[in-house]
Amino acid sequence: MESSSFIRRLPKAELHLHLEGTVTPETLVELSACNPGPPLDLAQARALYQYTDFTGFLMAFKAVTAHLRSPEDYELVTWRMIERLARQGIVHAEVYVSVGVVYYWRRCEFEPLFFGMERARARAEAELGISVFWIFDAVRHFGPEEAARVFRKAAELRPQFPSIVGIGIGGDERRVGAEPFRELYAEARDAGLRLTAHAGETAGPENIWGAINIGAERLGHALTAALDPELMDLLAERQIAVEICVTSNLRTGCCARIEDHPLRRYFDSGLMVTLNSDDPALFQSDLEDEYCLARKGFAFTEEQLRELAANSVEASFLPAERKVMLLRRIESLE
Repeated sequence: MESSSFIRRLPKAELHLHLEGTVTPETLVELSACNPGPPLDLAQARALYQYTDFTGFLMAFKAVTAHLRSPEDYELVTWRMIERLARQGIVHAEVYVSVGVVYYWRRCEFEPLFFGMERARARAEAELGISVFWIFDAVRHFGPEEAARVFRKAAELRPQFPSIVGIGIGGDERRVGAEPFRELYAEARDAGLRLTAHAGETAGPENIWGAINIGAERLGHALTAALDPELMDLLAERQIAVEICVTSNLRTGCCARIEDHPLRRYFDSGLMVTLNSDDPALFQSDLEDEYCLARKGFAFTEEQLRELAANSVEASFLPAERKVMLLRRIESLE
């Protein structure tokens, strides 16, 4: 109980969180009652969240996203996400939104949906004191042409909405690596956007090298870095932040057993490790749970949990002055 209280009070950032993956079955039922088509009951909604492997998870994510249709839907799910973050002691979040799915599968404009998200974000910052940045995520297996639409929309909207901080590529890296996106990443960087990439979740360390080589500043998952000693040394030397999502890796089958997960090894090897929940509604684990898992499953001490929280702030795309303020709060927590 003492440890759980410490974790909840610990100021921390979440850097790998998908908006669509925060939508609970209960919220999906509520949304379906207001949208065209037959409404879902709770059993039907929960059935959408069932999967047995990574491919099944991608299909579950797609099924949930299909029920987000209006700006009001996006405003509601954003508000509820941030409410839950605030209850866990999270002071800042950098949230992936699957703009690529909206464009490719749904063939509709993203701006009206984004305006709904922004209304909730601004309200939450004023009422809950939590800051949120957006990362526009492309689906890598839709190809570079579709990714270009996503990244250029981020660059177009950013002058009006500074909360749009960066871009990334998710999706199935077993089908497409990072190299085809090299020019688009350079274009996004030149537009002032920060660069992230999912890498080494379902594919080998060569995909992590690929993400680093196109300029990714943070790496989502990077599970397979442990297979390459040279890569491990590079990650430690350059302090390239790794967004670790333990429960996600176990639930999707990307890591077979908790004993095989490299979290502890990465931390002990000096990597810039951050803890994250990825898709909490799909994995039934939020960031507070991930910190508890680090404590109980990997024997992290409270001081080491404090270091993980500090890592999350240092690896964020926050301005330097806010980082300093949050780091002082972490250091002074008793």
